[in-house]
Amino acid sequence: QVQLVESGGGLVQAGGSLRLSCAASGLTFDWFIMGWFRQAPGAEREFVAAIRRSGDTIYYADSVKGRFAVSRDNAKNTLYLQMNSLKPEDTAVYYCAACLDYRATVQEPRMYDYWGQGTQVTVSS
Repeated sequence: QVQLVESGGGLVQAGGSLRLSCAASGLTFDWFIMGWFRQAPGAEREFVAAIRRSGDTIYYADSVKGRFAVSRDNAKNTLYLQMNSLKPEDTAVYYCAACLDYRATVQEPRMYDYWGQGTQVTVSS
């Protein structure tokens, strides 16, 4: 079955960096748009970043643009999120997700077919 497994979360001070990974199995990875979302306590799940199948087109939420970088390695079936200049408001559970529909609006969580279990990122002030 399809599995998306995130790793790399943790506790970091404001201004620090973390790199999240998402290992995919049970699917043809390079068929899928891959996305990162996050959810803070009491908040809705929000879009962070997405990358199209070949990696040629990338999208970011305005709140992370210039600080976060999404990438993928199709040979390793792995998605990454490099997070720099972290802020306390970046604290959330981060999820990776896979979307098969190339026509999808990548910022919409409902467009994604598969989700990981999430990894906690906590940024202290």
